[in-house]
Amino acid sequence: MRRGLELAALGPAVGDHVRVGAVILSPDGAVLAEGWHKGAGTPHAEVDAMSKVDPAHLVGATAVVTLEPCNHTGRTGPCAVALLEAGIGRVVYAVDDPGPAAHGGAERLRSGGVDVVSGVLADEVEDFLERWLLSVRLGRPWVTVKWASSLDGRAAAADGTSQWITGAAARQHVHEQRAAHDAILVGTGTVLADDPSLTARGDAGELLADQPVPVVFGDRPVPDDAAVRRHPRSLLALSGHDLAASLHALRDHGVHSVFVEGGPTVASALIAAGLVDEYLVYLAPVLLGGPRVALGDVGVGSIGERRRLDVLSTTSLGPDLLVRARPHRAPRPAAAEPGIAGPQNDRSTT
Repeated sequence: MRRGLELAALGPAVGDHVRVGAVILSPDGAVLAEGWHKGAGTPHAEVDAMSKVDPAHLVGATAVVTLEPCNHTGRTGPCAVALLEAGIGRVVYAVDDPGPAAHGGAERLRSGGVDVVSGVLADEVEDFLERWLLSVRLGRPWVTVKWASSLDGRAAAADGTSQWITGAAARQHVHEQRAAHDAILVGTGTVLADDPSLTARGDAGELLADQPVPVVFGDRPVPDDAAVRRHPRSLLALSGHDLAASLHALRDHGVHSVFVEGGPTVASALIAAGLVDEYLVYLAPVLLGGPRVALGDVGVGSIGERRRLDVLSTTSLGPDLLVRARPHRAPRPAAAEPGIAGPQNDRSTT
C-alpha cells in the first residue's frame, strides 16, 4: 500500500481527478505490475496496472489500490467491473470512495466473489488525499487562505501601498502555491485596486506549467482591459453574496482546491463563515501601524469566541516567516488493532 501511495504521487497534483496508485500481486506475493492515474480521462490506476500483465496471470491475483475501485461509468468504465472481468481474486484498498456515484465498488466486488480488504493504511491515504476527499464529501473545494503582513498584522501602509511587504523568497513561494491549487480567488475590490494577473510565475517571471483558474468574486464587473482577462485560463466571475454557494459552484467546474489571495474583505468573510481549511500567513519583520489590517471582522465578539488554530509548521523564507495553520480539531481516535473486526478487515496480511 505504501508503494501504491508512491505511485499515486506520480500523478498530476491539480485537476479534476483523484491521484491513485495500484500494485498487482501474484498469488505468491510477487509484484506483477504497477500503475497510477495520470489525469482526467486516462485509465484508472488498477486498470493501468492490469494492462501491463498477461491476462492469464491476472486470474486469482491481488490488486492493492489506494482508493476503493469505482463503481460507475464516467470518462472511463467502472474499475470494479474491470477487476471482476479480469478474474482478480482479492482486492485490498485503503479508503472508501466518498462519491455517491463512484462508491459501491467494494460491495460489487464482494458480490462477484472477490475477497475484499479495506482500511489498510487508511490514515496515511486520508492525509495524502485530504483536499480531494474534502471536496467530494462537502461538495466544495478545499480552501487555502493566504495573506502577507507585517509583524503587527498590517497588510499595507497607511497610504495603501503594499509592494513589497515580503521578500523575493516568500513571493516565489506564493507563486508555487498558486500552481499547486486548481483555482485562485480574489474579490472585485482587489481586481479594481491592484489589477493582478493571478498567474503562477517562476523566478524569471515565466509562466509555470500549472496555472490556476482565475476566479473573481463580487457584484462589480471586471473591466474588459483587466490583466486577469489575459490569463491563460478562462476567467470565472461569481456574483452574489453567498460564499458557500459560490464555492459549491466551483466544484461544478472541476475545482477541488482554491487559493484565496483576495484582500481582507474576502478572507474575513470566508473565515467568519467557517469555510477555510488552511492558512498560509507570510510575516515580514517590519512594523507598519495604521488602519490597513490583514483581516477585518471574522465573527469574534469576545475572547471566548476566538478561532483556535493548530500551527502545522513555521518556515523561514529569507527574512520572512511562513506560518502554516489549520482550524483546531480534536485528535483522531486511535486505530483499532489489526484483526479485531474479523478476517474481512484483517490488516496484518498486506
